[in-house]
Amino acid sequence: MEKNNGPATDTASVSLPVRAPKREIFGWAMFDFANQAYTLLIITVVFGDLFTRVIVGDAPDYRLGNLLWSLSLAGGYLLVVICSPVAGAIMDHTAGKKRFLFASYLLTVVATVALYCVAPGYALLGVVLLVVSNFAYSIGEAFIASFLPELGPPQDLGKISGFGWAMGYVGGMCSAVFVLLFLGEVSAENFQRIRWVGPWAGFFFLVAAIPTFVWLRERGRPQPLPAGRSYLGIGLDRVRATLGHIGRRRDLAVLLASVFFAMSGIYIIITYAFIYGAQVIGWQAHVRTLMFVIVQITAALGAVGFGYLQDRLGALRTYAVTLVMWMAAIALIYLTPLLTEMARSSLGLDWQAQYVFLVVGCVAGLSLGSCQSTTRTLVGLFSPRSRSAEFFGFWGMAMKLAGVFGVLAIGVLQALFGLHTAILFCIVLFALALLISRGVDEGRGRAGACDSEA
Repeated sequence: MEKNNGPATDTASVSLPVRAPKREIFGWAMFDFANQAYTLLIITVVFGDLFTRVIVGDAPDYRLGNLLWSLSLAGGYLLVVICSPVAGAIMDHTAGKKRFLFASYLLTVVATVALYCVAPGYALLGVVLLVVSNFAYSIGEAFIASFLPELGPPQDLGKISGFGWAMGYVGGMCSAVFVLLFLGEVSAENFQRIRWVGPWAGFFFLVAAIPTFVWLRERGRPQPLPAGRSYLGIGLDRVRATLGHIGRRRDLAVLLASVFFAMSGIYIIITYAFIYGAQVIGWQAHVRTLMFVIVQITAALGAVGFGYLQDRLGALRTYAVTLVMWMAAIALIYLTPLLTEMARSSLGLDWQAQYVFLVVGCVAGLSLGSCQSTTRTLVGLFSPRSRSAEFFGFWGMAMKLAGVFGVLAIGVLQALFGLHTAILFCIVLFALALLISRGVDEGRGRAGACDSEA
């Protein structure tokens, strides 16, 4: 059995958990509901398109705007890579997960509201605010995920995680209603209205996350600070200790390597899917709206449906299925213009590429919700609860390092070859994730997490 070098814990904190009250699980899931306003409106649907085509606006191919967009998001992810493991270790020692989560939440709200000030000619200000807001939002993802192992027994974590992801997509749809009804399309002519997307996303996050801080419990017990030590020093020591033991947690280490490549591909899709629709497919505003609705619904269904599936087939097998689905989705994304032309020339069908792209969105949506939920479940299964914040800090680090790699790689590739060709890189990433995941043994990983609590 592995010796636990973390802080001492009481018996209740290491015994097999019972399922948390429904109100607490709902409060935990409401953070996913709330923060999806940032993911959807700022990163995926509206502000990315606004930044590249209007604020930077280097038509006709927007390669500079796309590159600055990639650099901005990569900067925020890189800060998470640096800060997340140490913050997780400090939270475990001080029982401060809720306080850290609250700080990240407030910073996200303030920086997102400030995006209103970013206008054409102020791209540098946009880069700075994107780095800050994306850092705060992204590190908050790791903080909220660290509560997952405390919310129920292992056999329930898939359903709970899937419920959280599904709530996120519902939140995304709710947050977008205001934009679709009142702010209009992304264009230079409509800039004075569409620029309110930042303040709206920040306000929605501010209000919708309140149940999280009312109902979510902090179950840890703070440990006294040893004489002559600092919390930062303790955090760094615990991170070094965890890194020293990672070889004895082979399945978690291999899983994180697989997650790195999978999330690199997913971050590319999240960051560039709607930019791809505008620049490569050339869709109209009403088709963009339809794609948004389709992706949110299918992603929510994927998160919930695959959450139940993983509790029956096993999270690892479910994860492999989602990776295969992703490879199929990327191939269809790339082939959309070709499929449209083939339908017209060979079958006489007058299809438009933008409507074929909507069908592709169904596959991508199912893959999106299910894959992310499954990786979070696997990390929860492989993590000892007494050090869950620290291990989820490493999960967050792997994910955000993937974000740095993915968005920088696609930024450079699209500058060299164009966005249409560069998107094929995602197939390589998902294939690598699938290959590496074959080295993970789910049963052994779960047993290792239980042994470390003994």
